[in-house]
Amino acid sequence: MADLPADWIAEAAALRQDLHAHPEVLFDLPRTAGIVASALRDWGCDQVVEGVGHSGVVGVINGTNSGPTIGLRADMDALPMTEATQLPYASQVAGRMHACGHDGHTAMLLLAARKLAHSRDFAGTAVLVFQPAEENGGAGARAMLRDGLIERFGLERIFGLHVMPDLPTGMFATRSAGIMAAADSLRITVTGKGGHAGRPETCIDPLLVCSHIHVALQSILSRNIEPTQAGVVSVTMIQASDNEDTIAPQASMRGTVRTLDEDVRDLIEARLKTMVPAIAQGFGAAAEVAYLRDYPVTWNDPKTTELFAKAVAKVTTTTTDTPPRMISEDFGFYGAAVPASFGFLGMGDGPGLHDPKFDFDDRLLPLGARVWLSVMSGNT
Repeated sequence: MADLPADWIAEAAALRQDLHAHPEVLFDLPRTAGIVASALRDWGCDQVVEGVGHSGVVGVINGTNSGPTIGLRADMDALPMTEATQLPYASQVAGRMHACGHDGHTAMLLLAARKLAHSRDFAGTAVLVFQPAEENGGAGARAMLRDGLIERFGLERIFGLHVMPDLPTGMFATRSAGIMAAADSLRITVTGKGGHAGRPETCIDPLLVCSHIHVALQSILSRNIEPTQAGVVSVTMIQASDNEDTIAPQASMRGTVRTLDEDVRDLIEARLKTMVPAIAQGFGAAAEVAYLRDYPVTWNDPKTTELFAKAVAKVTTTTTDTPPRMISEDFGFYGAAVPASFGFLGMGDGPGLHDPKFDFDDRLLPLGARVWLSVMSGNT
C-alpha cells in the first residue's frame, strides 16, 4: 500500500488529542464511540455497526480480492484517575484520564481504516473492532463476544496491539503462548470482636489477623508453586475502623492474583480458601474468602503469532521472544474463541502505563497504522 498522506497523520493526531481531552470510561462512551462510527462512515466503510457489546463499534472493509476475515482490535476506554500532565489537551473531565494509551490505539486503527477503505489494496475482509471497557474489570471483549462478534462478522483470526513505555520506541514485541497473565480478584472478610483500642485483651483484633494473613499469603508462591512457574498475590487494600481509638469488629482485604497457567491458578485459589480461614481460626476470629476469576490469560496462538510477527517485521523491528508480563488484558477472551495474537509497540522511556503523567506519543500513530496495514496486505 502507498504511504499515509501527511494530512491524514496530522488529522489522526488531532483526533487522538481530542479523545485524550474528553475521556470516557467503561461502557459509557457515547462521545468516543460516536466519533469512531462517524469517521468510519465518512471514509466509506462497507458496514458500520454501533452498540456491539453495549457500546462497541465495528467497521467492515472489503478488499479487492477474496481472502480471510481478519479482526483488528483497539480499545477506547479511559481510566478513573486524575491527570497530572498539564498538557494543552489534558483531560477536561475530573477524575478521568487516558493513562493507558487507548486514545492512541483508537486513532491508530482509525488511520489504518481510512487507508484500507481508500485503497482496498488487500485480500479478504478487515473487521475493525473498537472495544469498550477493557479497564477496571469491565470485560468489554467478553461483552462483544456475547453480542455475537465472531458469528455476526465471521472472524477467522483477531489481532491486538498495545503501546508499552519500557520497550524501545517503535519496537514490536510478541511471543507465542501466554503473553499476559490471568487476573483474578481476591476479597477476604475477617470477623473478630471490636472494642476499645486501649483494652485489646477484650477484643479479637481483625487487623492483626489480616496482618498474619497478608504475610502468609506469600508462602503460597514460595512454598507451593514450582520456582519455574509464575504467580503474583498482591493485597492492595485493607480496611477496618474509621476511629483511631477503636478496634473494629470486622476488617476486609482486597487484592489481585495473577497467573500464566490454569493449574497454578487453581492451586492458588485452593490454598487461599484453606489457609485464610485456618489462620483466622487460630486467633479466635473467622474469615471468608471470595475468589473471583476476572480476565483469562492472554494466549497467543503460535501460527497466528508467526503471521503477525512476519507482517510487522516489514515495517519495524520485531522480536518474538518477549517475556510474559504479569499485567492483564481482556484480549484473552478473544483468544478463547478464535485464533488470536497480541503484541506490544514500544514507546521508549517515560511515565508508565496508568501513571498520571502518561501520554501517548503521537509519532507512533503512522507506525501503528502501518502495522495494521501490513497485517491486511500480507493476507494474514
